[in-house]
Amino acid sequence: MSLYQRYFAALMRLADGAQERHYGERKERLFDSIAPGDRVVEIGPGTGVNLAHLPPGVRYVGVEPNPHMHAPLLRKADALDLASVELHEARAEALPLPDEHADAVLSTLVLCSVDRPQQALAEVRRVLRPERQRGADRSSPREGSAPGGRPGGRFYFIEHVAASEESTRRRVQRFIKPAWRPLADGCRPDQCTGALIERAGFAEVQIDRFLSGSVLNPIRPHVAGVARR
Repeated sequence: MSLYQRYFAALMRLADGAQERHYGERKERLFDSIAPGDRVVEIGPGTGVNLAHLPPGVRYVGVEPNPHMHAPLLRKADALDLASVELHEARAEALPLPDEHADAVLSTLVLCSVDRPQQALAEVRRVLRPERQRGADRSSPREGSAPGGRPGGRFYFIEHVAASEESTRRRVQRFIKPAWRPLADGCRPDQCTGALIERAGFAEVQIDRFLSGSVLNPIRPHVAGVARR
């Protein structure tokens, strides 16, 4: 466990409140279709800032490579009505989970820091359950399902992204990147994460593009949405 991991975990604990001010209402709307009883896998959950936005009764699985994040996350989980909690020290590019394991996967402000985001998205698709056709699943149909079937598992995401190619903000993102990455756990401020998700092979992708924070914020452009396996 490195000194840097300890530093970044402390930074994330301090940033929880600011993150909720910026994204809390959006998370409530975005995660609304997650149901009690769902198995929810979260990649890079940090200190557990998203837990309070999940419905009671979910089966939660966190995959967090920084062990210094685990204790504050588990304290938050203990205060909530979750059906079960698992926590793995692993990376998003190699999820320690079986195929077709999850009803939902969450990623908020994570893919910018993943070394191989395309591989992480392939892992997300792998662990999500597939669409069930008529007769293959006798459980009750869920909202949004095809008649007589059950929709594939869903990937819920909120990520900051690169500004438009020729903009001043994009030039700023490129300029600050060498200093930004070591300070922000490898974060790439100019990554086109929305495009990566759209090209990751999901059956359906719904993306909302929005701005968050001050006009001076170099990572102001964001995407949020749901991708279905």
